[in-house]
Amino acid sequence: MNTYLLAALLGVVEGLTEFLPVSSTAHLRICEALLHIDLGDGYWKMFSIFIQLGAILCLPIYFRKRIAEFFATFPQGKNRNHTALTHPLTLTFIAFLCTAIPAFLLTKVIGKHLESLVIMGTALLIGGIVMWIVDAVFASKGKTDDMDKMSLGQAVWIGLCQVLSAVFPGTSRSMSTIAAGQLAGMTRASALEFSFFLSIPTMIVATCYDLLKTLRHKDAAGAALGVVQMDTQGWIALAIGFVVSFVVAYAVVAWFMSYVRTRGFVPFAIYRIIVGGAVLFWALKR
Repeated sequence: MNTYLLAALLGVVEGLTEFLPVSSTAHLRICEALLHIDLGDGYWKMFSIFIQLGAILCLPIYFRKRIAEFFATFPQGKNRNHTALTHPLTLTFIAFLCTAIPAFLLTKVIGKHLESLVIMGTALLIGGIVMWIVDAVFASKGKTDDMDKMSLGQAVWIGLCQVLSAVFPGTSRSMSTIAAGQLAGMTRASALEFSFFLSIPTMIVATCYDLLKTLRHKDAAGAALGVVQMDTQGWIALAIGFVVSFVVAYAVVAWFMSYVRTRGFVPFAIYRIIVGGAVLFWALKR
């Protein structure tokens, strides 16, 4: 396949799946297996990490007014009922720390052997079942209908649940935070919004950390991977993937925020179950 077409395709996959509760990691691995490319190769590993930055960039732009409101009202909040500890910005940072610290420790212990199609298929399948049950049971019970009404306990709980997506690829960061939010008494819309806000620091730090490791990693000849293999074609493909990922992710976020308010997460749960079952069957058959 043409390199530029492949870059655009991977950008579409990343943009479509990064913020939907279906796991972008699993879908990129599925593309790797179907298209017979090695995303562990120095260049393509850097590419798959870099296009995540394109998807991440859409969030502060899409939520720019909401972010500006939070900064303008810190620390008392728009209703003047918060402290520096309970303001939504602080709660987002606390939830991030609850994810970052254990995820960093656990991923070093568990290692890369979990990044297999069997693990991802299982995570997709189980996550779909959990998401379906949670949405069916708790959708009508959510009382926290705005991020501005969140509690410290809810933020800590959601941050800890997000660790599952870091440890078990295929779980989906979005799925784990949305389901955790609903379990903690949040409505679909507020759980989704907090999931997006929490993903900004989480994904920026995780992506930059992975990108730095990739660029500094040495090959057998002692050269830095992703640097010596870059040429004009490589830079153009990287730019294509980045831009496509940004545009598609922005459209997905805008659509998803509107869709979830009235329809819920069951279609995504069903999709996860079908894809997870298919991936498991295919991986075990291989």
